[in-house]
Amino acid sequence: MDKLTFLGLIIALSAIFGGQILEGGNVDALLDWAAFVIVVGGSFGAVMLQSHSQTFTKSLKIFGWVIKTPVQPVGEGIHQISDWSNLARREGLLGLEKKLDDSFDPFILKGLNMLVDGNDSKSIRDAMYVELDVNDKELLKAAKVYESMGGYSPTLGIVGAVLGLIHVMGNLSNPELLGSGIATAFVATIYGVGFANLFFIPVYHKLRAIISEQSQYREMIIEGIACIADGENPRVIESKLSGYEVK
Repeated sequence: MDKLTFLGLIIALSAIFGGQILEGGNVDALLDWAAFVIVVGGSFGAVMLQSHSQTFTKSLKIFGWVIKTPVQPVGEGIHQISDWSNLARREGLLGLEKKLDDSFDPFILKGLNMLVDGNDSKSIRDAMYVELDVNDKELLKAAKVYESMGGYSPTLGIVGAVLGLIHVMGNLSNPELLGSGIATAFVATIYGVGFANLFFIPVYHKLRAIISEQSQYREMIIEGIACIADGENPRVIESKLSGYEVK
């Protein structure tokens, strides 16, 4: 699990429950399954209603990136491109064809196949940037599912609070139950605002950052392959691509 994600979640929950204790309240007062079902279940239902099935399914798949954040092998990629460039200089593009392997990332394999087939750098850039753009848009649509949930959950928290108050109003004949009933009703509001600002929206922003890093790595791959197509010196290519490394 990504350490920063885990630490952030622990700090956020500790702040909420710790604040409740410091105020002299009981932690159990914040645990309410009815409020959880209304806020989380309602948020999921709302985004399922608004989303395309493929987008929603992809959003569930990429959630794993929040737990185990993928690291883009920029340095390794630069060295690999440099090796391909040296090989292409020594043996020509057909020599590079021998190195093609189905285990490569499909995006990289597509670029190398275009290179081996003799396409010029412009054709390679045009084709690969189209694929990159489409892929980024699809991933961002999936990530926005969590942003949408962050928009719906506060409102559903209010719905939960109103439902709780309706239940309280039905017990006006028992004044001793009113205080605890009202407190429980407002727990739903806490859940709505809390899930939005401590989970759903942060998840969206983390996924967006990961998608941006992945896109930048793929841009580097495109530029590297295009430089090989132009016949540039391997050292020059490596120097150009070094700008993609985070210092």
